Amino acid sequence: MKYIELTIRTTSEASELVADVLWNYTEGGVAVSDSADIIALQSGKMGIYWDYLDESLQKVQSEVLVKAFLEPAAEGDIAKIMRELHAMAGRAEGAIAFGTLEETRREIDGDDWIEIWKKHFRPIPLGRITVVPEWIEYEKKPAEEIVLLDSNMAFGTGEHETTSMCVELLQKYLKEGDTVLDVGCGSGILGISAAKLGADRCYLTDIDEIAVLSSRHNAEKNGVSQKITVAQTDLVEGFNVKADLILANITAEILVRLAPAIPRHLKEGGSVILSGIIRERKELVKEAFAAEGLTIVMEVNKGDWFALALKK
Repeated sequence: MKYIELTIRTTSEASELVADVLWNYTEGGVAVSDSADIIALQSGKMGIYWDYLDESLQKVQSEVLVKAFLEPAAEGDIAKIMRELHAMAGRAEGAIAFGTLEETRREIDGDDWIEIWKKHFRPIPLGRITVVPEWIEYEKKPAEEIVLLDSNMAFGTGEHETTSMCVELLQKYLKEGDTVLDVGCGSGILGISAAKLGADRCYLTDIDEIAVLSSRHNAEKNGVSQKITVAQTDLVEGFNVKADLILANITAEILVRLAPAIPRHLKEGGSVILSGIIRERKELVKEAFAAEGLTIVMEVNKGDWFALALKK
């Protein structure tokens, strides 16, 4: 079967947001080509060392390529994708640079790109949690918890700094038997990690139908579906629960909108972990949650991205 390979030129800081938009229009895969990732691998930041690397790959390129693979019948969606990306870039002007957003497209054979796309993924160690694409054979180590993900369905594999910080902070603040609420769950990686680490109940929400289906699929794949409830809803609407730990890895503007609802769903003494925050929006998020009586107990960052842990 033939497919359309749509390529968007953007920047490292906007690549996740661009990829997230593209996931809404395809179940066929999204791949990000960023030279900064290659340099991180070579420098050992991800625990991997290469003896040889082409010198041309050791320089950070100004552009990042985000590719989506669309069925031929979906070509009409490309105009919608571009309108959505340009609108997002306009809203983020002055905070996040989106680059040119130049698009190119070509027809490719499906059998070729599926295997190429899968090679972009690898097991990702995040403390006690290791995230493993479901098609990769991986032998579990002692005291390690494996989270299997079908990365073909929704964004959120653990590769991006925002997700990895959440998983790492989760391990610090989660207690055995906790009730967890994950807002904007994507692939379900955070809620599934919590269930694997000893949470009693995990409630996941996302406004996107594909994310909801993906979270349910991944929960079943990991054998924790009995602990997890997923709802398609905006933020925390529809769940009348009190959580010991609330997780939200979404944009700063959405976190600010979420802030007033947090006290209603958080137990006294409970913890909140927030991520997806760029440097320029960090104080905005801090102020919004301080106004709701929450105290920041930890701040971490990777690159230009920040995560916060708060207590009630």
